[in-house]
Amino acid sequence: MERRLILTWVLVLCTAMAPCLGYYSHSKPYVPPREKVTKLHFFFHDIISGQNPTAILVARPNFTTAFNDTPIPFGSVYATDDPITVGPNLTSGVIGNARGLWTSTGQDVLTLVVYWDIGFTQGKFNGSSISVFSRNPITQTERELAIVGGRGKFRMAKGFAQLRTYFADFSTGDAVVECNATVIHH
Repeated sequence: MERRLILTWVLVLCTAMAPCLGYYSHSKPYVPPREKVTKLHFFFHDIISGQNPTAILVARPNFTTAFNDTPIPFGSVYATDDPITVGPNLTSGVIGNARGLWTSTGQDVLTLVVYWDIGFTQGKFNGSSISVFSRNPITQTERELAIVGGRGKFRMAKGFAQLRTYFADFSTGDAVVECNATVIHH
């Protein structure tokens, strides 16, 4: 009997102390640091063809329609590791890469939904990245994508990326895309 009483008291004490050993701290009002606006300009090189593609097919739907004749049929999912350069040529200086996924989501108009982590490997923003998650209607010469986050110097980023097709080969799916990004961050 005495043993049960001691065990009961140990359980009661442990239960009473559990809130004190929580996984969180007491909340404090959040005071955000001053926001900064950074404008970036670079080029993506999205290469599907050839011996060294930067975007590869990882899933393709099992169907046969007219869309099967395109390099990017509806429902296809690609993994990307696109180089980011200062100018439109690959030799202009690689400053980072756009790693992520894009999916062909338009049945009537060739449209992608993209998730990219655009990481910078050179210069002032080395080690930082911005996250893009948005619809990308690639048949339009100019379009706008949402910047939804970032890390490093772009922590808590938001903003937009204006894309313009610099070069596109719709028979192979290869493209060079110019990006002007406005990034709001802390």
